Amino acid sequence: MRVTLLGTGDTTGTPTPDCDCDTCRAARDRGVERTRFSVHVEDEASGDALLVDFSPDFRHQFLREDDAHLPDAGIVTHIHFDHLDGLGNAYRLFDDLPVYAADETDPVTGESVADTVASKYDYLAPLDTHPVSPLEPFEAAGFEVTLVPVDHPPLVCYGVVIERDGATLALSGDTTYDIPEASLDAMRDPDLLLADGIVPASLADYHPKGGRHLDSDGVPRTFGTKHMTREGALALGDDLDADETKVVHAAHYYPEDEAFADEIAVDGETFRL
Repeated sequence: MRVTLLGTGDTTGTPTPDCDCDTCRAARDRGVERTRFSVHVEDEASGDALLVDFSPDFRHQFLREDDAHLPDAGIVTHIHFDHLDGLGNAYRLFDDLPVYAADETDPVTGESVADTVASKYDYLAPLDTHPVSPLEPFEAAGFEVTLVPVDHPPLVCYGVVIERDGATLALSGDTTYDIPEASLDAMRDPDLLLADGIVPASLADYHPKGGRHLDSDGVPRTFGTKHMTREGALALGDDLDADETKVVHAAHYYPEDEAFADEIAVDGETFRL
């Protein structure tokens, strides 16, 4: 199973447009970027390809990573635009595109993620939306996939576990450190964990809600109300006994001297599980 990180950034990406902060300047100088989130998973023997989340940067990502085949199926974890709005790229690119999303009704929107995908993109003839139940494995493009509920208020959001031929990839989804126990159980022992770590814990004081879910040293593992800190993401990897953890969904607010550490992913990184 080959995993390609198409997009490793948060909602504005790094470099952020019209931003002259030290981190954005350094990213430009290094020729690296963190576009909006998306992960490509491929079985190299069969060529089966699965896409987790449809970044608004879809076109750029697939042109840049020209050995990443267009997906045979896709998964949508939640309905924020940086994870969903790239679905519009399905126009003229696919004859048929199965897209899997959770069937639980969101009390905020009054519909499930699958309902929102189907209604928002009802004009796309190739799109075939498949509602699936969280914590119940299903098959997509030849991979065994499980959606796991996480904590990203006010909307429902899901992490993802993907398995094939004994290899396991886990994605935390956009979440705080307060992931339900049943979801943690489903995510345990991955070969690779991609964990949301939007900023380092040192920046939690800058959020109006501060930091939460403190560790034994008082370090916040949640930033505000929706995302983990870097420290929370890495702690989650330890909790799950992940063989390797990469921090994703990183913002340009990381200080320059921390923003390009090995554990914080950048676009184009590839892993073979």
